[in-house]
Amino acid sequence: MTGGVTRRVFLGGAMSALAGSAFAEAPLRSLRPPPRASVAAPRLSPSAAPVRTAPGIDALIAKAKLGGEVGFVVSDAKTGLVLEARNPGLAMPPASTAKAVTALYGFDSLGMEHRFPTQIMVTGPVSGGKVQGDLILLGTGDPTLDTDALAGMAQQLKGKGITGITGRFQVYASALPYVNAIDSEQPDHVGYNPAIGGMNLNYNRVHFQWTRSGDGYSVAMDGRSDRYRPAVKMAQMQVVNRELPTYTYKSGSGGVDEWTVAQGALGNGGSRWLPVRRPDLYAGEVFQALARVHGITLPSPQALQGKPRGTAIVQHNSGTLSAITRSMLRWSTNLTAEVIGMSATRARGQNAASLSSSAQAMNAWMKAGLGAKSANFKDHSGLSDKSRISAEDMVAMLVKMGPGGPLHSHMKTVAVQDGDGKSNPNATHKIEAKTGTLNFVSSLAGYVTAPDGNVLAFTIFTGDVARRNAIARADRERPAGAKAWGGRSRWLQHQLINRWVAVYGA
Repeated sequence: MTGGVTRRVFLGGAMSALAGSAFAEAPLRSLRPPPRASVAAPRLSPSAAPVRTAPGIDALIAKAKLGGEVGFVVSDAKTGLVLEARNPGLAMPPASTAKAVTALYGFDSLGMEHRFPTQIMVTGPVSGGKVQGDLILLGTGDPTLDTDALAGMAQQLKGKGITGITGRFQVYASALPYVNAIDSEQPDHVGYNPAIGGMNLNYNRVHFQWTRSGDGYSVAMDGRSDRYRPAVKMAQMQVVNRELPTYTYKSGSGGVDEWTVAQGALGNGGSRWLPVRRPDLYAGEVFQALARVHGITLPSPQALQGKPRGTAIVQHNSGTLSAITRSMLRWSTNLTAEVIGMSATRARGQNAASLSSSAQAMNAWMKAGLGAKSANFKDHSGLSDKSRISAEDMVAMLVKMGPGGPLHSHMKTVAVQDGDGKSNPNATHKIEAKTGTLNFVSSLAGYVTAPDGNVLAFTIFTGDVARRNAIARADRERPAGAKAWGGRSRWLQHQLINRWVAVYGA
């Protein structure tokens, strides 16, 4: 299939089975040793521009003033020939470029056409408009499920003439292990670090809105979409007369998320998304409210721990894994990556009892199938700064999949920057890659297509881990100096790419 990959392709030696395919002609190792960091690589052909006409690597790195470490490898994407490298074997935090590995792990384990169904099950017959028994909202991990999808399911339920139930309303979320937060070292209130489970809604975020009202504020917590704004009680907010900290969080009785916010930080009004720690109860409460809109009365949701038994009467299917992955690589959604990774591990019959054990399974998969030496992921999204991989291992994966292959075809286009760090709409080369950003960690991995169609595979890692480790947990959302550092790192990444296109693009 064009631009795709099937599970059959990966079986029998995992990635090694790709050796004869149209998009993977290249060996895993370089055809020659990479040049030393301070020495320019030789030209590929007499027609290529002399290396001395492009900025030197050391000069570019010095100008970026990043501190810490810089590691990169650039190869011909078809032959695997390493063109330039610096610290190629140094294992560094990949940040969200880890999602590129997770994408292939998901394709191999689940198949690109895999979908995540969400069902409504009943444990008894319908009589007089009421289910004679329990109603179960059953999830399989769909990372894209939103309020509109639940509203559609409620509407389908109404279409079956159901107005209520005699038993319990339960939510089943054990298709995937429950994870309280992706990375425990992140601040409590950041929406990119939610809980993960078999039932996920609105990326497991609740909408918090505040409006000045007299001398105080009115607040609302809801699971909104473009069409609906169902209020929830499982997340509660209290405005407190203080300046700092901006937010505090604790888990209350019955799984309620209890938040406080500093009045001094609110201004006249605003909103933001906060993470949800009990996504099963969140989804249940939102569905209860949507069912009520359609004339269906349900009791408060309860978590179902055991294996659900009943008859499925309504089903909502997610998009294909291919479509979900393309969106994940574009928007870098952490929840999506963790769901794909844990679902892949379970599909392979391996240990996915926790995020770390599932990541270990992905490490073993990458080492066995791609010959990676350094893969040591702690999650599937790259949010943990404890994850490590080398630039040479990432580029080996990119070369193995090849230009136009399943990974390349799912990557987003990254705007080219000129020498001043500004967007260059007249650029003659095209970058399709995965970005990665943590405070004082920045990465870029993917493919660059030169004007003549020649494709290079590259990975660039930058990171000042010591500086990152010095940040207090409460300050990790926007620490001083991190934004400027990230800008300088992105400048360096683009200047390296500009150099490679000039020198090796033909």
